[in-house]
Amino acid sequence: MRVSEGLQERLMGREGRILTRSLNPGQRVYGERLHHHGDAEWREWSLQRSKPAAYLALGGDLPLRRDDRLLYLGAASGTTASHFSDILDLGTIYCVEVSPRSFRDLVTVCGRRRNMIPVMGDAGRPQDLAFAVEGATAVYQDVAQKGQASMLAENMRAFGAERGMLALKSRSEDVTAAPASILERAVAKLESEGLTVVDARMLEPYEKDHAMVVVRA
Repeated sequence: MRVSEGLQERLMGREGRILTRSLNPGQRVYGERLHHHGDAEWREWSLQRSKPAAYLALGGDLPLRRDDRLLYLGAASGTTASHFSDILDLGTIYCVEVSPRSFRDLVTVCGRRRNMIPVMGDAGRPQDLAFAVEGATAVYQDVAQKGQASMLAENMRAFGAERGMLALKSRSEDVTAAPASILERAVAKLESEGLTVVDARMLEPYEKDHAMVVVRA
């Protein structure tokens, strides 16, 4: 695991675990273990339930800053978003989710965290999100549908984001093709959209048929 210098106060690896410094000490979001080091409480970030955690465990480095305005597309019930909330303690996370059931759980999580804003909407229609999202410095996308690379590029352009992360779901693109070939196609598409691919890797053994792609504008 690599940790950018600016995130070392909020994110760390310890004894084979990945931990984020809790923004709300004493509160669990999904039953995660809490650890205490010095005067701080740290939440254990599940490698099996969160793709960014798996990416970190495989040697990746989050392209984030503590004061980012992060557009999170496909926030579901807020599990991973809550760890981003810990890390971006000086920033804001716009948590976009289209499923009403997941959105209800997401609203509860956001209500306990000062830097998370729930937005019900379709990640594939960035023009419909503009009412709630003033702008973004970074985009994280975890959406199960075709055209994931194009969606990331479109949202980065729409909100002026400098950096992006795509949690690529291979089976949502093509159930017949090898996941590695789908990753190659996604990288090519992102580059054709004018983005620079900083890193691209599969997430096994933690996430089957998933990959992470990191880009910058």
